[in-house]
Amino acid sequence: MSEEAVIECAGETVSVDPRTDAKPTSAVRIAPVDLGPVHVETPVVLSPMAGVTNWPFRVLCEEYGPDGLYVAEMITARALVARNPKALRLCRFAPGERIRSLQLYGVNPGIVEQAARIVVDEDMADHVDLNFGCPVPKVTRRGGGSALPWKTDLFREIIQRVVRVCDEANIPVTAKIRVGIDHDHETFHEAGHIAQEEGCKAVTLHARTTAEYYGGHSDWSRIGELVSELDIPVFGNGDIWGADDALAMVEQTGCAGVAIGRGCQGRPWLFADIKHAFAGSGERTNPTLGEVGRIIVRHAQLLTEFYDGDERMAVHDLRKHVAWYLKGFPVGGATRRAFMECESLADVEREVAQLDQDAPYPERVVDKPRGRVRFQKKVHLPYGWLDSRTTTHEEREALFGDDPMDASY
Repeated sequence: MSEEAVIECAGETVSVDPRTDAKPTSAVRIAPVDLGPVHVETPVVLSPMAGVTNWPFRVLCEEYGPDGLYVAEMITARALVARNPKALRLCRFAPGERIRSLQLYGVNPGIVEQAARIVVDEDMADHVDLNFGCPVPKVTRRGGGSALPWKTDLFREIIQRVVRVCDEANIPVTAKIRVGIDHDHETFHEAGHIAQEEGCKAVTLHARTTAEYYGGHSDWSRIGELVSELDIPVFGNGDIWGADDALAMVEQTGCAGVAIGRGCQGRPWLFADIKHAFAGSGERTNPTLGEVGRIIVRHAQLLTEFYDGDERMAVHDLRKHVAWYLKGFPVGGATRRAFMECESLADVEREVAQLDQDAPYPERVVDKPRGRVRFQKKVHLPYGWLDSRTTTHEEREALFGDDPMDASY
């Protein structure tokens, strides 16, 4: 292997030093997956993350990575039906995105169906994913996200309606689920079978419960259980912090592909590592601080396009990403604060120019967890939610009433 590897990043060639401790080539491989008419050559998925996976970040990840699925952040169905401007902005895709993957969230089957109809009629996407995995209290207290599969009738009806609409346009539908609400109320077995029966082309399992939130380590054995039960592809999700984790998940569970969430925050090049790993290469990408700085500038430029030229909105959106990009680098609090005070592209470029261009990527954060390790102290659910596996008339009336959270951002 040469001393430097040259990687194409957002139209530019960036030289990066491969890790000297790269492991030998692996025998682990994953085969291409067909989701109906959508061919996924390397089934590696960028998981939808609120406030993160808009098209600028997806473009960066896709330019580094394999021909996988790079999914837009969750769109609330009611907001799309209401033509909320932010929802419509989040439905945009960059011209170069190979597969337009959109994720919908909702509780009311009628509203989710209407949202799917908009997606179909306006040719918004090539693939629709349904969110039944979000553990955030403001979602679960309305019976949505990872709380919803507990009500098997509601879960089935939403999938039925969306699949029926999307089938007309030959758009495949998939579902994202968790293990359950907690270990006394697991739902992933039934949910996986219902999704398969109702026409979903694949299921992604985040191997945690709602109660576990993002704490501890996800239990990959549950992914293996679902793989053994279903005929459709199962994608594994949870605690993939580096390429070797992706290899290990496939080897241990037999899953058809892997979904990457927090592991790529501030590290879009993780998809390059995973591409190399599944190709049998031990090459890994550890950019210098100067190279990371160039990615920050590129990200800011893309965000400016996303916000129709509004640099202030773009660099404010960039702030959380900058914190992730700089994680582990010895840049100091003053530099971090300066980035947080940027108001324009020129401000970002100025701060990037002042970074130590040759500072090596910090070994202590390589392939380590990203984001906050948070445990959910209490699962927030609608009153009486766990009393039955099906919804009552009264529950539906309460759930399907006006929900401002669904209609706005």
